[in-house]
Amino acid sequence: MTAESPDLTSRPGRPSERATLLRRSLQAQVMVTVMLVSGVALTIVGITLTAQVRTGIFNARVQDALLEAARAAATAQENFDASSVASPITAETLARDTIGSISAVGASAIAVSLLPPDDAGPGAISAIFTDPELWDVASDELRAAAREGGKQVWQSVGLPTDTSQAAGDVAADSARLSSTATPGVAVAQTVTLMATPYVLVMVYDLSPEQATMNLIARVLAASAFAIVLIVLLVAWLVTHQAVRPVRQAAQVAAKLADGALGERIPVRGHNEMATLAASFNEMAAAMQRHIGQLEELSTLQRRFVSDVSHELRTPLTTIRMAGDLIHDARDRFPPEVARSAELLANQLDRFDALLSDLLEISRFDAGAAQLETELVDLRGLVSREIEAVAPLAADCGVTLGAELGNRPAPAEVDSRRFVRIVRNLVVNAIEHADGGRVEVRLAVSDKAVAVVVEDNGVGLNEDQVGRVFDRFWRADPARARTTGGTGLGLAIALEDTNLHGGRLEAWGAPGVGAIFRLVIPRAAGGQLGEPPLALAPTLGQPPDKKEPLADAVAPAATKGPAATKGPTGAKGPAGAKGPTGAKGRAAASAGQSGTGADQ
Repeated sequence: MTAESPDLTSRPGRPSERATLLRRSLQAQVMVTVMLVSGVALTIVGITLTAQVRTGIFNARVQDALLEAARAAATAQENFDASSVASPITAETLARDTIGSISAVGASAIAVSLLPPDDAGPGAISAIFTDPELWDVASDELRAAAREGGKQVWQSVGLPTDTSQAAGDVAADSARLSSTATPGVAVAQTVTLMATPYVLVMVYDLSPEQATMNLIARVLAASAFAIVLIVLLVAWLVTHQAVRPVRQAAQVAAKLADGALGERIPVRGHNEMATLAASFNEMAAAMQRHIGQLEELSTLQRRFVSDVSHELRTPLTTIRMAGDLIHDARDRFPPEVARSAELLANQLDRFDALLSDLLEISRFDAGAAQLETELVDLRGLVSREIEAVAPLAADCGVTLGAELGNRPAPAEVDSRRFVRIVRNLVVNAIEHADGGRVEVRLAVSDKAVAVVVEDNGVGLNEDQVGRVFDRFWRADPARARTTGGTGLGLAIALEDTNLHGGRLEAWGAPGVGAIFRLVIPRAAGGQLGEPPLALAPTLGQPPDKKEPLADAVAPAATKGPAATKGPTGAKGPAGAKGPTGAKGRAAASAGQSGTGADQ
């Protein structure tokens, strides 16, 4: 992202960062799991306990109300039976006195009503009630049930809202309590006065019980929250003790991977984690010893190759001087001796190239390679190298083409190393084009320059593509070298590419051909971005179907034929001259590849 367009997703606390923390932290995963499981479990337990407590309190209060209402109905009936009632007026007075005494004698009912039957005759008294707003709170169904059964019935009601509900069992009625009105219970029972059945209705307020249940629910919720916090704290402590040694092991392993082979895990105690740390330290010590042995062996091998190469240089120079004299005088020799002189000169050229390549490889392995960069137009370097190998292409019957574009391709490169890379790739393609066509293409983007060398020769399969940059590797050992390569050309080209911070990739398909793509940054140490050229075959396609020379994007994967890329990291600095031939013979063999060249 640029400074003008900051990456907002990178700000701390973003959901993406929290999700990343959850994925990467075992402790966070355990904490979240414990919180969810304990929260769900406590919620279920809390709901169950609240429902049971609510039902118990409700049932107890209803039972108290039923007993009180039964005693009040029995008292009223005794008063009615013990009194001599001669007229409706006397009956009404008796009823009012009885209802008043029931309300005054410590009853917890907030309203008492005496309701006449719906079909009462002219001699029946009118309805009597202590609270004008609650006299009709009992539903018609409740009054009808009391008259028909002659037994005590009750109903949950909302105060003061009139809620018509049918009588039922305790659990169902407790669930029907209104969440907006004050909860209450209406109890109805028939009493007889002057041979007429009246319904005695007593209304009880359940708001104290409701307040108690709300308090219990709040206490349970607060307790559940506290329990969750305690469980999270315990889980954090336990996971911290378990995860801390794992984190230490991961940190030490990362340092070991970075090359700090002396790092070890502190061993504390005698538990399982201490045993793990001790075993890890023993493994690290063994690995350090083995790596040290391998490094020492590698150093000895590099030194041996370098020493042998240098020691052979002096006798080789003497042999070359003698061989050149014999080669120059071959016209005075018999034909068979003249042919031997030519063979000797050619093999001396190849031997000289091999020694030069071995010396160059030893510099790469020792980390002594260095870049000497300069700003040059790569089109000119590629064009001159194509002209240099044109005679070789003609000798092999290969058609050599170039598409370098019209756009300048300036880049900061080591010209000698860049030319060597291009030479190795082009000569390799000529070697395996089998008399076909080799095409070199160059394209430039804002960040990188790409060079693609393509041939339509024998091609490479998937396994061969994976080994094409190996040293001294040949795809077909029985295939004769026509250009006298050393077998180190592509390996050196890969190392030169890595020094530039670029990429060298290969693609191939048997019977179709092979493609090598070089991508290097235009600025030394810069980014590559998207390659300007795709790693895909174009030979044999019409011009309008060919992949563009600029601003092309390489496909993510190539189906069917195989493709590979060389590793990207430079091994270090360096600077050695490329191999050269004597007296112009085998001009292309100096940088000839024997790896990719021997597909």
